[in-house]
Amino acid sequence: MLPREPLLRNGHLLAMSSIVNAVLGAVFWVFATHWYDDRTVGLNYATLSAATLLSTIGQLNLSDFLVRFMPSAGRHTRHLVLVCYLASVLCSVLVSVGFLLLVPTLNPRLDFLLSPVTGMFFVAYTAAYAIFALQDGALTGLRHPGWVVAENMIFAVVKILLLAVGAALTLFAGILISWAGALVVALLVANAFLLRRAVPRHETEAPEAARPPRLVGYATADYAGSLFRMAAYSLLPLVVLNTLGPAQSAYYSLAWIVGYVPYLLATNMGSSLIVEAAHAPGQLAQHALRVLRHSALLMAAGAAAIIVVAPAFLAFFGPEYAEHGTTLLRLLALSALPNLLVSLAVDVARMRRKLRLVVGVQLALCVLVLGLSSVLLPVLGLTGGGVAWLAAQCLLALYLLVRRSRWLPQAAREKEK
Repeated sequence: MLPREPLLRNGHLLAMSSIVNAVLGAVFWVFATHWYDDRTVGLNYATLSAATLLSTIGQLNLSDFLVRFMPSAGRHTRHLVLVCYLASVLCSVLVSVGFLLLVPTLNPRLDFLLSPVTGMFFVAYTAAYAIFALQDGALTGLRHPGWVVAENMIFAVVKILLLAVGAALTLFAGILISWAGALVVALLVANAFLLRRAVPRHETEAPEAARPPRLVGYATADYAGSLFRMAAYSLLPLVVLNTLGPAQSAYYSLAWIVGYVPYLLATNMGSSLIVEAAHAPGQLAQHALRVLRHSALLMAAGAAAIIVVAPAFLAFFGPEYAEHGTTLLRLLALSALPNLLVSLAVDVARMRRKLRLVVGVQLALCVLVLGLSSVLLPVLGLTGGGVAWLAAQCLLALYLLVRRSRWLPQAAREKEK
């Protein structure tokens, strides 16, 4: 049932991975909200959001870097993967330790992380999650999206099983422990395939390939842009926690998990676009338009479905989630439509090494989302967060549409005419 064209087939497999992970993730949070009170769910989710942000800082955006350069790395492939792993672990440890030192100032509600055992656990989890992101990038760059599906399914299923164990033992940190245990299993399985089979096979296919040029400069600029994007994603739950309290943070978190699924479609199709363009740079323009047209239909259908089922779906988590999160979820689903153009423009600019545009767009997204949310949350409650996302994405999409000559290849613009 998947398209035969590699560009769309691989994108669909990556999207399938995200959807399966999101569905099983929703099942996980259904159990969590029934087995734990709202305060515990809110604090644990805020902790996971902080760890996700820190691991994003620590991984130096090397996941996207591997997607971009693994296809052409040839005999340098293993070295590229291991160097990225090492750099990510070291940086993740540093930033997570720094975060723990600042918890009393930044977010006193997370002071339960300050005990020695819990703190060490948090640091190790952050570093491991950075590797988890990098292995997905490596598998995608080597054209093994099926394995991305498999390891994400393993992660999701093991996570649910461990959550049940934690709830049975009435562990306050049971949610965090379940994520960490599942992470270890997924890392072992995926890297056994990646380093023992996929990498050696790729190195033998192009043993004389030259090392890609100007890697450090590219990685530095791309990393700066990714930090702004992930800050918008990961800091907003903390803003909600501080502004509206733990219960509202839980409602926001569950709505975001569902509303973010259409965003993942754009991200996954963009990853497939970069991999195929790396193999055939002259077809970037055609691939970009193909992805835009194909994804727009899927995105519109997905957003419409979310808008219709939002109250019924959130009711599975509890009536209070439907009451407080329905409007927010509908606004997030609508914001995914302009995000498709924003995400595509960033991926095309990344492929063409137009890194000023890559950084600028993501910086603007961060400033708009966090700035508007800070103003609107106290006035509109959780709905203010949804309005902020929709307004920010629409403004950026309009700018990119008007200034498309800055990022869209000439061949694609001529084809539009």
